[in-house]
Amino acid sequence: MSIHAEADLILRLYELRREPTMRAARDWFFMSFDPQSMADLNAAMFSEHSGHVRMVMSYWEMAATLVNHGAIDVKLFDETNGEHIGVFAKLEPLLAEVRAAYGPNFCINLEKLIDATPNGRQKVAKAREQYKMIKATMAGMQAQAAKG
Repeated sequence: MSIHAEADLILRLYELRREPTMRAARDWFFMSFDPQSMADLNAAMFSEHSGHVRMVMSYWEMAATLVNHGAIDVKLFDETNGEHIGVFAKLEPLLAEVRAAYGPNFCINLEKLIDATPNGRQKVAKAREQYKMIKATMAGMQAQAAKG
């Protein structure tokens, strides 16, 4: 595939991320979704946010599949995207449980992409640590606001 065709795919993926429903799903996923257990994931999957969870996970699984099958070069994808790292960081601790419950192919292409990305697992670990710091900061801010 030519670099121009790959660039077109990258731009198309970006356009899809800007779609209003997808933007709302992504906002919720990153600001409110914090699954610590299979029960947390199931609670989200069977709530009013079910569409948000499924939309974000399936979007990044689709994008990863394009990369894994050679439609987009891994390096080009890595240099133009980063959100998939954050998505995987939220899901990785639950993969074994989720795959046992929902099937062995859950987020399999996203995981393959992470492993094909230079320092992919390290980037995921760093994202997870950043989430923890943000969560702690937000909790501190909420506690401070509650004190008045």
